[in-house]
This record gives sequence, C-alpha cells and structure tokens, in this order.
Amino acid sequence: MEWTDIRLTVAKADADNAEAVATMIAEGGIYIEDYSDIEQQVAEIAHVDLIEQELLDKPRDTVIIHMYLEPGASPVETLALIQARMEAAGIAYTVETEGVEQEDWQNGWRKYYHPMDIGKRLAIVPSWQEYDTDRVKLILDPGLAFGTGGLRGVLGAGTNRMNVYVVRRATQGLAAYLKAAGLPLRCAIAYDSRIGSARFARETARVLAANGVTAYLYPRLEPTPALSWAVRYYGCGAGVCVTASHNPAAYNGYKVYGPDGCQITLETADAVSKHIGAADHFDGVRLCGFADALADGTIRMIGEDCLEAFLDAVERRSVWDGDRSALRVVYTPLNGTGRECVTRILRRIGVTDVTLVPEQAWPDGSFPTCPYPNPEERAALERGLALARETRADLLLGTDPDCDRMGAAVPDGGDYRLLTGNEMGVLLLDYLCCRRSENGTMPARPVAVTTIVSTDMADAVAAHYGVELRRTLTGFKFIGEQIGELEKAGETERYLFGFEESYGYLSGPHVRDKDAVNAALLCCEMAAWYRAQGMTLAQAMDALYEKFGYYRNELQSVVLPGEDGMERMSAILTALRAAPPRTLAGERVTRVRDYLGGLDGLPASDVLELRTAHVKVIVRPSGTEPKLKLYYSAHARTMEEAAALCAAARRDMSARLGE
Repeated sequence: MEWTDIRLTVAKADADNAEAVATMIAEGGIYIEDYSDIEQQVAEIAHVDLIEQELLDKPRDTVIIHMYLEPGASPVETLALIQARMEAAGIAYTVETEGVEQEDWQNGWRKYYHPMDIGKRLAIVPSWQEYDTDRVKLILDPGLAFGTGGLRGVLGAGTNRMNVYVVRRATQGLAAYLKAAGLPLRCAIAYDSRIGSARFARETARVLAANGVTAYLYPRLEPTPALSWAVRYYGCGAGVCVTASHNPAAYNGYKVYGPDGCQITLETADAVSKHIGAADHFDGVRLCGFADALADGTIRMIGEDCLEAFLDAVERRSVWDGDRSALRVVYTPLNGTGRECVTRILRRIGVTDVTLVPEQAWPDGSFPTCPYPNPEERAALERGLALARETRADLLLGTDPDCDRMGAAVPDGGDYRLLTGNEMGVLLLDYLCCRRSENGTMPARPVAVTTIVSTDMADAVAAHYGVELRRTLTGFKFIGEQIGELEKAGETERYLFGFEESYGYLSGPHVRDKDAVNAALLCCEMAAWYRAQGMTLAQAMDALYEKFGYYRNELQSVVLPGEDGMERMSAILTALRAAPPRTLAGERVTRVRDYLGGLDGLPASDVLELRTAHVKVIVRPSGTEPKLKLYYSAHARTMEEAAALCAAARRDMSARLGE
C-alpha cells in the first residue's frame, strides 16, 4: 500500500501553529522533524554516539511536518485545505509530496542507528543489523517498549513513536491477552488533553470492539483515577488511559490497568508484550467502524452514573464536616483533565471561593504557558502563584495533565511556600489520623503505605497514632497492590492513606492509583480546618516539625554518560555492596540493606540503603536515564542541622563516587 507523505517546511518559530493546523487536517497522523534539541531527544532512547552524523547535521532553524494520507485519500483536496489554513494563520511554508510504502513508514527511522563498541567487552547492536564481533552483544531496539506503564513516547511516525498504528497494535495485543488469560472481555478507556489523545482513545475502542471486547469509553477527557474507578465499576478485565502524565507536549502515552484498577504488574506487561509482538502493525490488527460498534453495543459511552459514583466515592473520603466556605483557593489544572472533577468535588464539600488560572483553565495539549506541565516544578505554577498573591488566596492547587498528581503552595512570611511531596504526604497523614481518631472512624489496626524513598517522618507520625506503616518499592502501583492484599484478606477498611514523594496521594480504596481529585478534597478540607484554628498549612507543617523533629530530604542525580556509563553505574553499586562506607556525615553506618535479592517481602530491585543514627541514603539506578539516583534523608533538632547532615552525607557519597 502506498501512502502520501505531505512535507511542510516552516520556520522554528511557526512550528507550534503549523503543527496545530496539520493535526486538524491529517487523518493518517503527523510526524514532526525538529532537530533544534536533537542531542536531548537522542538521549531519551539511546546514546548519541549510536546516531549517524547525517542526523546530527540536520538544520536547527526549520521544522518539517509530515502529514500522512491513507491510500485512497485525495492529496489535491488536502493541499487546498492546507493552503487556506496556513494563509489564514499567516504562516510561510514550502510543501513537497511523495508516495511512501507502508514498510518505509514503519522502518525508515532505523537507518540512523549503527553498532557501537562499549568499553573493552561489550557491543551495542541494533536488533535488525548483523555485526561480527567477539564482544558480548547487547541487542538494542529503540522502538517503543511496552512495560508496566504501557507505552510512552514522542508523537510521530514509525514504530518508535506514538501514533495511531502503534496504539492499534498495542490494543490488538491487549485484546489477545484478555482472551488468553480468561479475563472479562470488557475494557474501560479514558484520555487526557494531549495532542492525539481523543483519537488514540477512539482507535483503542475500535480495535477492542473488533476483537469481541466491549469498550467502555469516556465521552470526554477525564482524570486517570476516574479510569481506575471505571475499570472496577464495570467489572472490566483491563483499562487504558491515553496520557503521558506530566511529560512535555511532544509526548503521549498508553497506560494499561488490570481488573483491580491498578497499573499492570511486570508479569502481565511481559505477557501483553508477547501478544503485541505477534501482531503486525497493519495486517495483524482488527478494526471496526466506530459508529457501527456504537450501534451494536460493542463500544459503549461511559455514562454520568459512573462519574457521579466516582465523585461520590471521593466525597466519602471527607473526615471533617465543618464550614469550608471562607477558604480562598486558586486552582490550575495545567491545561489538563482536572478542571471538571476537581471543581465539582470542591463545590460538593462547600469550597465555593475557587479562582481558576485563566491561561491554564481549559484543555490544551500544547501547554502554552508551562512547557513542563508538572506541579512538582515551580515554573509550572508561576501563573498560579501570581494569581494567588493577587487574590490573597489561602491555598494554590495544581494538578498535572491526567490529574493524578497534586502540588500546593501556601502563604508563608509574606509570600507563598511550595510544599514538597513529602511534606504534603506527612500533613495529610497526620490530619487523617487526628480527625479519624477524634470522630471515632479510625479503623482497628490501621495501615498506611509509602515508598522506601519517601521521608522517614512518616514513620514517626504513624507510630504516634498506632498506625502500621508499610513501605514499597517506588511506583504507586505497589501501593495499589498493598490495598489489593488487604482486600483479599477482607480487611480493606484497614487502609488509611498512601503517598509517594513525587506528589501522589490516596486516602481510600475506591481507586488503585494516585488520585489528585481525592488529594484536592483532602488538602482543601485540611486547609479549612487549620484556618478555623487560626493557622496556615505552612504553620501546621512547622508545628509537625516541632513535634516530630526536623526531616530534610534531598535527591542527587549523578549523570554517567558516554560509552562506559552503564558499566560505571554497575561498578559503583558493586563496589558499594562489597565495601559500604563506614561513616556518613560524621556518623557510623549502622545498617546496610540490599534489595537486590528481595527484602521485606518486596520484589528484587537494584537498590542499596545505608543508615546512620540520623541519616539515610538510598542508591539506585534510574530506570529511564543514564543516571545514578541518591536519596538523602536526615533527622535533627532543627532544619538547619538536618540540612547540614544532608549536605555532609552528599559530600561523602560524592567523594566515594568520584564526583
């Protein structure tokens, strides 16, 4: 089959507007050649030395937008429409057309990759190339890999980018997995505001329906936690959320959930991946008409009853029935999915003074005012901070594009203080324990869950209230699994709260992923309660520090680039395991915990933990970047002392690493 490739060349400054025009017109998808930051792009999938010089020599001041027309489509009509739209937008451009074969579309990107020797013993070899060598071969395939988080990548053409054909193939594999595993042939689908998300969701539904799997599709964009809820609400065998979470605008993704509403396990991901690998991108995918599937009921639009039930479940997580009407809130959904659910839940609990950041209030996948739409980043909240100062708000809330993470800023000393994920987690844990103890709803043998890299302050707070604190590996799916274990034992009511330092929170078992709708309710309710006591959340946090001690948490990322980066990372961890430091920050190391063989019932993980009387250091390699991550935590009588201990430990570890 021959497709038509329409190539628009525009100035870099016009690229965003031209992309918007192309996205509205191209039915077969678009692919953007933008080499202005090629080194950064390459680093996300492979080392720069693997790339041909031809690619590195590409122009940096222009962008090429490829629009792919399916066989049978009329290029003449499309070109006329392009001309009209580009002239209306005032964009200067040149255009070329070319026929491309299906195989070229699928594999053209591979020409830029070649074998490379690493160190003295290894060679990285693209999986599609022959390379005669005596070295140990590491087989590389930069195509999008399916894992526990599904798929995530840059939008564009080819098997190593996010597009309708990669999404269709992944869905074909998911449908095959559901049948092979004997799971219910039902799947819920949600999507966020990103470019292509709505279409990817519809294509997912079409493939599922064609394979005999009933697809339940939200009729408009909705948060990730609403997807987790829908999976359980409809008794589905799986769920799909089309989102790249807090990644920049060039990305999109495809997250898969199991029948428990939790992101799938590694074992399930491997099984789904095998089924995906068995399907050709084009000939191996079954597809039906969307309207036909709607008519026969194999695609069903999720009704308001499901979303209302989700909001009901979130509202039930409230633990205080006092007046919240005096609370002044500024909220930004960062052009994502949060606006509807967050504002509705706040109205339900009586938080009526809510001001939206106007530039970020409506869905917009280009994220024009926040290139990195992540509430962990201060830059993403600058518009909200300015509005909070103007309105003298008690609280600034921000949620990421799929509304599973929440960040907050609160008045403090004449300006606003951004609370860390650890601080918000501890504040909410203490608030829930205090309120539920006072109102008689604290369960017997309560359980809270956090990760091994989250603050040790959580242990002190939990112990104060008699709460069992469980720690998991990093990733909220592990917290969700703990809820599942309690459910299997018939003890779901024991679950109190879970959080991770990366701005994820959940106070009930209604979903099995972090829930920023739930977090927004709790944060506003907590702020209103403290306001009634004459305190801000900053003052409340300082009071907890006075009560439980001062905890400082820092993250150090050691970049290990180059041909020997992987070997250096492995050698560092091996050396630390063989001869861990005897002292850190002037204190004797009293405990070394190695998770490599599994520990405390947790799966095996390449993580090493070092402890002194007042300092904890956790070392682990990044799963996505050539970085070694070191998490520092210190406990002292003042924040200054805790900061000094963290700094000293960091110097000691940096010296050990040769930094």
